[in-house]
This record gives sequence, structure tokens and C-alpha cells, in this order.
Amino acid sequence: GSGTRCRQRLLLFEQVGGSWRGVMEPAIYLAVLVVLLLFWVRSKGVEYIIIHHRWVFVCLFLLPLSVVFDVYYYLRAWLVFKMCSAPKQHDQRVRDIQRQVREWKNEGSKTYMCTGRPGWLTVSLRVGKYKKTHKNIMINLMDILEVDTKQQVVRVEPLVNMGQVTALLNSIGWTLPVVPELDDLTVGGLIMGTGIESSSHIYGLFQNICVAYELVLADGSLVRCTEKENPDLFYAVPWSCGTLGFLVAAEIKIIPAKKYVRLQYQPVQGLKNICETFSRESQNKENNFVEGLVYSLDEAVVMTGVLTDVAEPDKINRIGYYYKPWFFKHVEKYLRESHSAVEYIPLRHYYHRHTRSIFWELQDIIPFGNNPLFRYTFGWMVPPKISLLKLTQGETIRKLYEQHHVVQDMLVPMKSLEKLIVFLHSEIKVYPLWLCPFNLPSLPGMVHPKGDEAELYADVGAYGEPRTKQFEAKASTRQLEQFLRNSHSFQMLYADCYLTREEFWQMFDGSLYHKLREQLNSKDAFPEVYDKICKAARH
Repeated sequence: GSGTRCRQRLLLFEQVGGSWRGVMEPAIYLAVLVVLLLFWVRSKGVEYIIIHHRWVFVCLFLLPLSVVFDVYYYLRAWLVFKMCSAPKQHDQRVRDIQRQVREWKNEGSKTYMCTGRPGWLTVSLRVGKYKKTHKNIMINLMDILEVDTKQQVVRVEPLVNMGQVTALLNSIGWTLPVVPELDDLTVGGLIMGTGIESSSHIYGLFQNICVAYELVLADGSLVRCTEKENPDLFYAVPWSCGTLGFLVAAEIKIIPAKKYVRLQYQPVQGLKNICETFSRESQNKENNFVEGLVYSLDEAVVMTGVLTDVAEPDKINRIGYYYKPWFFKHVEKYLRESHSAVEYIPLRHYYHRHTRSIFWELQDIIPFGNNPLFRYTFGWMVPPKISLLKLTQGETIRKLYEQHHVVQDMLVPMKSLEKLIVFLHSEIKVYPLWLCPFNLPSLPGMVHPKGDEAELYADVGAYGEPRTKQFEAKASTRQLEQFLRNSHSFQMLYADCYLTREEFWQMFDGSLYHKLREQLNSKDAFPEVYDKICKAARH
């Protein structure tokens, strides 16, 4: 009897030991790998790793840190909205901004003012030097204040981002008419700069769906402006980059949402055919969304989307799930297979279809990021925060990116699209190119068509490493800027800008802007917009 019990105990120990080894062995292997990796990092040096093997630093540190950031801001936004505390705190926060401005004035207005938000937190790839020399006004305004479904308007603070807005509005059956692509883009940045999406051929740029702005001016006063109330200020604010006053709230149109986007993929061959197809689909107002991805000089996929509540179950594709292929790679499949197709994509998944891969920028940072093994294992942490990438890039990487990397959005009349693509192919050769149509109304302000009527434009986004041997960052960008000026086109202000002051005001209409600068005494309080966005002002 005792022998049997001993054998049973031995058998039990073996079973427990086996299962324990099954758990411990992978853990030991992982620990050994981590130790070896740390030794490698130590021997090579952190700077070497960040420059030559940036994916190691991004995967081990920035991805987990990005998740922590996202969870914190999501929980904060949810609690604030559920407790309805944002509207109560908003007035107090605005009064604090007014107090800071008046203090600056009482101290003698010795330097210009700017927001106290660190430059690395913005989505632009560059950091403004002016933050170090100007008076920083702290603006802690990052909440959704009110959703008015009767008036079909949402009132938000300037640091609310697109991820917040779509998460809340879509959950209650509403959406913005224009939802610019990346989650971290803020309302303030999209108003003071600009924003665009594949619905812009109907609704225009982000500024065109805004119905009111609230600003603290250079004298500390709080002003509200609309098309009828202070209209000059209302039209001068977009593209002004915070040089007329501090934006403290905005009211934006909302529209009823639907569950899905019925998305049709249409491969197109030949540049002339690509431009004609894209222009034709952009003029068709039955298309709620129009977008093009150009993969080479004569290959593209044009996508058209229609909002719907009904979907064919076998054609639903939830492209926003972390383990799904990156969207631009998914689209390329239809080009390679050379056939059209239809899918039904959940609305919020569609809005943020390029977020996980930061369009196609992430492939340069994590080359294996679209590999199924990586997607299923680490895809839930993607993408890393652009702000954290900027904060940790260091001077060497910044210079490498500046000389060997292009990030430009060019707004061109549809009739000039073909010429621009040919120009980009010969001078830069970056693919894919992002095509997004938009209606540009003839309204006062810095950006409007040449004539007196609205005109159909296209945003051409070039993001990536140039493949032409003759590429030289400054010279090539200067040539591009000359092309844009000659074709009454515009350059988005987040990108590297080598324009002279005179050239800048040839590209943009400064008449209303300068008039408001004089009227509001902004000239002594804020730098001119050119001095915030030119190459010399950023690093």
C-alpha cells in the first residue's frame, strides 16, 4: 500500500513538474533573449540602436508607452463626459488663459505669445524653435463639451482629437461630415492648419464644416465668431496657425451616421485614365467617399464609398482590427489581382483605415510590421505615438529624415493633377501617393480658388523615401513649391517649407489676415504665420 502511494506521489510530481517545465522553459528562453538583447544594446550604445535598428527601440519601449498613453486619455475622456464635468471646468480654464494673457500684457509684452503645449506633442514631424523664446500660455483644453443633436452641432475644446470625437459620436449614431485620418489629429490643429478626408469632395476642408470659433485675443478678451458674427475673424482663423488669438472652443457640424461604408475598389491602369477616373468619381455626389492610392506612374486603385446600414454578411471586412493587414497593402492586392471588388467596412474602421500603419510610414520604422506573426502578436499596440517618435528621434535621425525623407501634402486644382504626378515622379519618386478630392469654395481667407466660383481640387500626399538619385531635400522641395505657386496650388503648413516670405504670400492670400492682425493688435502679440512655419523656425 505504501509503495503504491509512493508511486502515485512520484507520478503526481512528474505531472506537476512537466506542466511547470512547460511554463518555465519558454519564460527562461524569453528571459535569456531579453538579457542578450540588453547586453547587445549596452555594447552598441543606445544611439547606435536608435539610428540603425530603430524598430528595437520602438517595439520594446515606444509601443508599450503608446498603449499607456491611449488607455489614460481614453479613460479620462470617458469619465469627464460621463460626469459632465467638462462644461463646468471649461469656463474656469478659459478665465485662466485670459489671466495669463493679461499678466503678459502687464509685464510689458516683451516677447510674442504661443501655446505652452510642447512641440513634440504635435503631429507635424518638425518641432517649432519659437517655443523656447516666446511666452508660453498654458492651454489645458481637451474635452468634448456638448453634443446638440437638434442643432446638429458638437462643441469641443481645441485639443480634442479625432479618435475621441468619432468614438463618442459614432456610439450615439452621429458623425462629423469630414473626419481627417489619424486618431491623434486635434481640432485646434485642423482649424489653425487644415484637415481633409475622402468626403471633402462634398463638404470641403475641415474648416468648412466649422460653424463657430471662440478665441482669447491679444488683449485677453473672449470673442465668438461665425459667418454672421465677426465674419472677418471667422474667415481669417483657418490656416493662421494661432497667430490671431488662442482658440478655446469650436462648434462643428454633425450628421447622422450609418453602420457601414460600401467600398468599391477599382484598379486603373495608365496615368491619364487614373486622373480621369478619379476626377469623374469625385464629381459624382452620390459617392460619400472618394480616394485614390497611386502605386506607380501608371498604376492606381480608385476607391468609392457609400454609407449604408445594410451589408452583405460575407463581404464585411473589419479592417480596423489589430491583426488585419495594413490598409494600403490590402488595397494593393486588388491591383496585383487586377479585378474590382466590393466590401462593407464598419464606419469607424473606415475613418481610421490608415491609422495603424500611419498611412505607409510605419513600414520604414518597423519593416516587418505587416507580417502576420507581428500583427497577431504585437499589432494591438500599433501604431506608436507620432509625438513619442519625435521626442526620441535625436538629432542624427532628425537630419537623416530631413535629407532622405519626404512628407508633403499638396493641394492642386484637379486640372493640374496629372502634371503634378508626372513632376513628382521625375523629381522625387515616392510611392504610394495618396489622392483625396475636395471642394474649395470661393470664400474670404488665405486659401480660395483663383476665380469667383468653387473649384474641385485634389490633395496629393507624398510620404516616404525618395527613389530618385538626384533628390536633394532643399532643392527638390523648392522646385515643388515653384510648381505649386505657378498652378495656383497650396502647400500644407505642417510640412517642410522653404518658401521665402514673398513667395509664401504669393501662394496664400494674406489680405484679410493682415487686416485682422492690425485690427486686433495681434502684430505685437503673435508672430506672423510665416515665421512659425518656415524652415528656419523649425528643427
